[in-house]
Amino acid sequence: MTVSRRTFLGALGAAGAAAVAPGNAEAWESKAPPDPYGCLVDMTRCVGCRKCEQACNEVNHLPEPEARFDDLTVLDGKRRPDDKAFTVVNRYYPGKMDDRDRPVPVYVKVQCMHCQDPACASACITGALTKKANGAVHYDVNKCIGCRYCMAACPFEIPAYEYHDPITPRVRKCTFCFERIEKEGGKPGCASICPVEAITFGRRSELVKQAHERIGGNPSRYVDHVYGEREVGGTSWMYVSGVPFERAGFQTLPEAPMPKATETIQHSLFSYLWSPLVLFGALGAVMRVTSRKGGEGEEGGHES
Repeated sequence: MTVSRRTFLGALGAAGAAAVAPGNAEAWESKAPPDPYGCLVDMTRCVGCRKCEQACNEVNHLPEPEARFDDLTVLDGKRRPDDKAFTVVNRYYPGKMDDRDRPVPVYVKVQCMHCQDPACASACITGALTKKANGAVHYDVNKCIGCRYCMAACPFEIPAYEYHDPITPRVRKCTFCFERIEKEGGKPGCASICPVEAITFGRRSELVKQAHERIGGNPSRYVDHVYGEREVGGTSWMYVSGVPFERAGFQTLPEAPMPKATETIQHSLFSYLWSPLVLFGALGAVMRVTSRKGGEGEEGGHES
């Protein structure tokens, strides 16, 4: 007897629906700190100098890159942060032209967004990733078991893994210069070095206010959107831009925090003893029904 994939998933969905029916689910609560630190990136100011990359490299003691930091030819291709570079700058041509009919580039700094309710921390089964009061999504290598669930969960596809290190591999990403902020009262390295002040560091509430003031004060310069204010529940890194964000490589994401749906389902299924029983009972019933149907089909085949 064979149970089809459609039948199995249908039963699973029915059992899951029963488990999360009204009255069964626990109310989800955000774990976001009330007013963490953050950074506001003004894309209209960024000139793609890569100084932020250099500062990040030095502060985090990362290996030297193949291309020098003053080599801007790397901007010809799209890059992603990895285990050797926690932040990168990409160049886009969103369609604007200058007075000489030449395309105007836009530069985007990419790093961990340090979500208010991070999906990576929710997915981590050992607590190696946690959202700190200062805004950082902090990684504790001593708790990590290398499951890489955080990599699958992150909506921004940021965490990277040290595949080249078979003995003590780590998950690597922007640290938000946790030690500098927490113990030294300083800024992240990238925010400290930016020569055009494209990166502003401060309390998240003040950055949101400042972002809207910039947009309201110069609506012809900015699009009316602060990226990261509400995406996936809000992030500690936010952006203002002169072009639509989707033209500069940004993903269109929902406002609801990613852990809200997954944790609600988990709590609904396993907070009560009977919930797993409902699930497996429903699956057992489907198996019995399909088994009887399979047996009837086999008998009919013998009679013919």
